[in-house]
Amino acid sequence: MSAFAGDGRHRVAVLVRDEVLSFELALVHRLFGQARTPAGARLYDVVTCALAPGPIRTDADFPITVAHGGQALDEADTVVVPGSRADFATSDAEPGPDAVDAPVAAALRRLGAGTRIASICTGSFVLAEAGLLTGRRATTHWRSAERFRRRFPDVTFDLDVLYTDDGRILTSAGAASGIDLCLHMIRTDHGAAVANDVARGTVVPPHRAGGQAQYVQRPVPDQRVSSTSRAREWALANLHRPVSLRDLAAQEATSTRTFTRRFREEIGTSPGQWLTRQRVERACALLERSDLPVDEVAAAAGFGSTASMRAHLHAELGISPSTYRATFRGDGSG
Repeated sequence: MSAFAGDGRHRVAVLVRDEVLSFELALVHRLFGQARTPAGARLYDVVTCALAPGPIRTDADFPITVAHGGQALDEADTVVVPGSRADFATSDAEPGPDAVDAPVAAALRRLGAGTRIASICTGSFVLAEAGLLTGRRATTHWRSAERFRRRFPDVTFDLDVLYTDDGRILTSAGAASGIDLCLHMIRTDHGAAVANDVARGTVVPPHRAGGQAQYVQRPVPDQRVSSTSRAREWALANLHRPVSLRDLAAQEATSTRTFTRRFREEIGTSPGQWLTRQRVERACALLERSDLPVDEVAAAAGFGSTASMRAHLHAELGISPSTYRATFRGDGSG
């Protein structure tokens, strides 16, 4: 009997191992499970599986009972591998057999070329052990970065990202960046409108670019220093206009240098990078939800010209505005 409902929805299998990180398992179900068409139909069918059905320990004080075995992997369109507490058992040495599950790696190697495979946190060790990351760009939790580099020198490791997308294979950093990766996959499959709805339902930011740093030196801003929220709100209300760094700093009555420092401390990226991302999101929303000509979309998003918008969409999404509109407007399906 199939692990999936068989109704044509995109099939996501979450492959768990002993001592699976429960937060990472749950977030996959939560995010993909919320994705809906405008009519309210579910877009994904998500199941949890292990190589053999049965009880699985988690990192918390409760086990889970997994009903589905390896067959779910063969039927899946996307396989997601969360991290495990066992991955951190030898943090100062090369990981032993408990940290990298060889049978799981072998099962991943057998997946068809059309199956998308993603890891969250230290799940990337298993993907690398399976040879799926050889010659590819990948990331993992920053605490395991040096261990990953030593064990897998043939992988192009990138510490300073939240997630990587190398076509069929995707990886993410720590647990919360798994949220960013899942939203990225939903956005890729069904467009920004669907992903933004999922983000709103989960009460998380709709997009943190994969190139954003995993962590900053001061992740929690000094409460004695005002935030940059006023400037960001003003920028979002004025995206159709040219917005300079001086304009943003003026909203907080501070110098551009001080504003830039505070902004990076609070958001983890530069004001210019953040502003470009907001323009891209505005353009995507208009392409999906309006009949405005492409040049008017570019003006409304503040790009100044169609050529500028085309260049930024291609840099962020790899496609042109017209292709994006043709792909993601209508019933919300990619």
